[in-house]
Amino acid sequence: MKGKFITLEGIEGVGKSTHINFIRNTLSEAGILNLISTREPGGTPIAEAIRQVWLAHYEEGMTIEADLLLLFACRAQHVQHLIKPNLEKGVWVLCDRYVDASYAYQGAGRGVALDLITQLDHWICQRCEPDLTLLFDAPVSLALSRIKNRKADRIEVENEDFFERVREHYLMRARQYSKRYRLIDASQSMDEVQKQLHAVLLEFVESQP
Repeated sequence: MKGKFITLEGIEGVGKSTHINFIRNTLSEAGILNLISTREPGGTPIAEAIRQVWLAHYEEGMTIEADLLLLFACRAQHVQHLIKPNLEKGVWVLCDRYVDASYAYQGAGRGVALDLITQLDHWICQRCEPDLTLLFDAPVSLALSRIKNRKADRIEVENEDFFERVREHYLMRARQYSKRYRLIDASQSMDEVQKQLHAVLLEFVESQP
C-alpha cells in the first residue's frame, strides 16, 4: 500500500518545525511506524546544497526568476530521489513545506505569475500531491514577534506586507483545497496547538482504509 504524504505550511514564526517531533510521535502512537520527515527546500544532498545558496544574502541580490527556479531545482531532486520512492514503498512522508509554499511565497509574496508556478508544479512534482496539509496560521505581527531575536535569513527579513500577502494566499488555498487542508490555530499556546494536531492526525489516520 502506498504511503501517505503530509505537509506542513505557514509563514515564519508559526511554529511548524517546533511541532515536527510531536507529529511524528503522535503518528507513531497511532500505529504509523514507517515514517520519515524531511523539509523544503532541502531533503537530499543536492537539494540541501542548493538550499544554502538560496537562503544566503548576496550583494548582487537574487532575482525572482532565480529564486523560483532554485526552489524547483531543489524540489525536482527531492520528489524524484526521496518523496516518491518512499511513498511507493509504503513509507509515510512528513514534509516541512512543499509546493504550496511556492504559490504563497513566490506567487503572492513576490508577484510571480501563478500560471507559471502551476506549469513548474506539474512538470516537477508529477502529480505527487499531499494527502494532508497542516496549515499553521497566526497573525503576522504575532508570528514575526516570535522570531525577532533570531538571526534572519533572506526570507525572514521581508516586511510585514510581504507576509500578509503570503498568509492570505495560504488561507485562500486552504479554502480552495479544503479536502486536504486542515487549519491549525498557531496563535494558541503550545499545549493547545498540540491538542489541535492530535485531533487532526488521529482523524486522518482513522480515515485510512
